[in-house]
Amino acid sequence: MNTKAAKKDISEQKHEIRPTQSIELLKELHILTRDGKLNQDTRRKLKQVYHLVQFIEPLLKEVLERKNSLSLVDHGAGKSYLGFILNDLFCKLQDQPSTIYGIEVREDLVKKSQDLASRLGFANMQFLHLSVEESLTSPSLPQEIDVVTALHACNTATDDAIRFALTKKAKHIVLVPCCQAEVAAALRKSKGTALKNELAEIWRHPIHTREFGSHITNVLRCLQLESHGYDVTVTELVGWEHSMKNELIIATHKGLPGKKAAERKAKLLEEVGLQSLSERFA
Repeated sequence: MNTKAAKKDISEQKHEIRPTQSIELLKELHILTRDGKLNQDTRRKLKQVYHLVQFIEPLLKEVLERKNSLSLVDHGAGKSYLGFILNDLFCKLQDQPSTIYGIEVREDLVKKSQDLASRLGFANMQFLHLSVEESLTSPSLPQEIDVVTALHACNTATDDAIRFALTKKAKHIVLVPCCQAEVAAALRKSKGTALKNELAEIWRHPIHTREFGSHITNVLRCLQLESHGYDVTVTELVGWEHSMKNELIIATHKGLPGKKAAERKAKLLEEVGLQSLSERFA
């Protein structure tokens, strides 16, 4: 076998189905075809799954170095795709299975996830039909959560997940933000009224308003997390070729001084005329 072929063979083995994975789950998630096979498209999906998990798995291991088990909340879980994958690849394999909670406002999706977990025997997974406000105080959730995730959480759903994580004193937060319409709407107002300097040129054109709105939203989120003592890393979620929303924010609480980040956040909100959103990024 030549070198090129050998490398290709190793690469394919790396992204093959692992012996402990649930075949039924992979079919449900359309990672396997109905007859249980991998084709070019499903192999790409499996590669994407492994790529995302490689960012989260070290965080889970860090928690388990300090505790016998962990709690993870997937906030705004949708079909609970991420929770199922993390359980299948990691959590169910631990001596003391960690608890994964999926929080979702759409009751039909919660029911489907509950049914799938029951069929798969994933007794350590719970799916809760809760609003954002209810999730903060629900007796169905622990007072503190180790890891909070929000995958492709649209508009303010990412901010809801951050608020939940801060309330629950999460050690690690993993966010893949999606569209951010709220800040773009506020920018449209400020460029014609509240803001009279040249800075508004950055988002004068509608396409720039949308793009800058998305960017500044995530900048403010990072400063918000830093102001609460988190160490923040922002990177590309390379491998999710099917999505234009490719930004991954990972925050780990280290009790860092947050005063400077809070001051920068307040100054930035003032500079771009977004003081009305101060509470959202508090």
